Amino acid sequence: MNAGGETVAARILDLLAAAGVRHVFGLPGLHNLPFWSAEPTRRPRIVGVRHEQTAAYAADGLARASGGLGVAVVTSGPGLANTVAALGEARSSGSPVLMIASEPPLSARRPGRRLLHDLPGPQRDLVLAVTKQRFVPQFPDEAVQDVATALHAAMSWPRGPVYVGIAADLLAAPSTAAPRLDLLQRPEPRGVNQAASLLAQCERILLWVGGGAVQSGAGEHVDALARRLGSPVVATFAARGILGADHPLLIDLPPHEPVVRDVLAQADAMVAIGTAFEGMQTMNWSLELPPRLLRVGVRADMTAQEDYPPDWIVDGDAARACDALALHVGGREAWADAPYRMKRDVHARHRADPTTAVAAAMVDAVEQSWPDHGNVVCDMSVAGYWVAGYAAQPRPRRLQYPVGWGTLGFALPASVGAAAGGAPTLVVCGDGAAAMAVGELATLVQERLAVCVLVVDDGGYGMLRYDQERAGWPQHGVDLVGPDWVALATAYGLVSERIDDERGLTGALARAAVADGPTLLHMPLALTPPRTTSPRWADPA
Repeated sequence: MNAGGETVAARILDLLAAAGVRHVFGLPGLHNLPFWSAEPTRRPRIVGVRHEQTAAYAADGLARASGGLGVAVVTSGPGLANTVAALGEARSSGSPVLMIASEPPLSARRPGRRLLHDLPGPQRDLVLAVTKQRFVPQFPDEAVQDVATALHAAMSWPRGPVYVGIAADLLAAPSTAAPRLDLLQRPEPRGVNQAASLLAQCERILLWVGGGAVQSGAGEHVDALARRLGSPVVATFAARGILGADHPLLIDLPPHEPVVRDVLAQADAMVAIGTAFEGMQTMNWSLELPPRLLRVGVRADMTAQEDYPPDWIVDGDAARACDALALHVGGREAWADAPYRMKRDVHARHRADPTTAVAAAMVDAVEQSWPDHGNVVCDMSVAGYWVAGYAAQPRPRRLQYPVGWGTLGFALPASVGAAAGGAPTLVVCGDGAAAMAVGELATLVQERLAVCVLVVDDGGYGMLRYDQERAGWPQHGVDLVGPDWVALATAYGLVSERIDDERGLTGALARAAVADGPTLLHMPLALTPPRTTSPRWADPA
């Protein structure tokens, strides 16, 4: 096919390639086959998955791991409907995901007709609540241009998923469109002088760092500001690793721990960088913050936060804002007593407590055996809560955790995207979460992805079982019939192993980290949830 005869689908793939996209995740259907028919030379590779939800989760996983755009391609109607939960997680967590879905062909639409995959109303309404913007082009060249606009919208602040719905006959139509890709602009900070004046009145300043700081690449800038102010640093789940686990000012613990709340109580001001103060992180906004609050970053919802109203806002790119503040404030001595030792002390208590000792050993195994360059993707499972909250993270974007929307079943499908760049990826999930995407074990094998799936099996929904126990309710709906996980993984072609106690986990993880392909570790184990879970928020110290 000559250049003038390229299809809309081919032009879109060319556009994505120009934007640096190397992998697209999708599932073929009748209406979107032109994407699979396009000549693959120099175009992104379409990674075929087993369920449309995985296509969106994998795009999210790649976006979080790389800091770039994640792209999913699905078919119309039920194909798009299957992605809604994953798009909701991307929206809540600010992940730039471009969802391209086919729509029924324009040429076949007539009043009163019900086409295959058609709906009574516009298909875009399926994703109205979980996307930033939606585009439904009516002409071939318009479709290519809309993808360029949507790509920019997904990556612009605040980042999030964007939908483009393209009729099947448009995807196969010829197009000569070659739209220009706009460069993203980092907004200059505003309000720095007033913020510096406010900080000059405070002696004990604490930094609270969120995912917006990671998205703007602000690690070294946060480091400089923390050292300038002598401030201890608390990182949210999305920002874990932004300073490295051995930073002298980092309190490498979740704020649910009493020792962290004690430091918050001693501070007379907080600088919150790139965060929206979500309910899970603040124990549904019951966490007491210092009396003065300065907010820094580019999240659109910053000014709408009523639970923690700021005394001042520095609007603009988080990295530039941190630099500007560091230039305007005088140097201070560190005021908190050895923040870096707090995690060591808390972890020692976890090891000594019989109810948490096994979980502490699991955290130790992950820290000791999983390589720094590898990714860690945790699910909304008890094992995932422990690793996400307490395992050291040596770099930003290493940890992925679906606390934005709390989507059970995130980790296994998201690992497809996280591992697409070649880094070994550890999935930490329970048996209930793994069962929701078990077909993606085939995707891991087909793509030869270096993913280790650690299934910590407590025979059901362990967190909900714990909730019922704490409330004194009878246990219903929380026990599950599960497969022989080792036999199932072997049937799919994974290297698999049963881990009978936590002492064997360290070596098994080390072997999985260098394996040539995917592995599955099955660990029958019931864990007590950590303090980051709501039933334990009010536990005494």
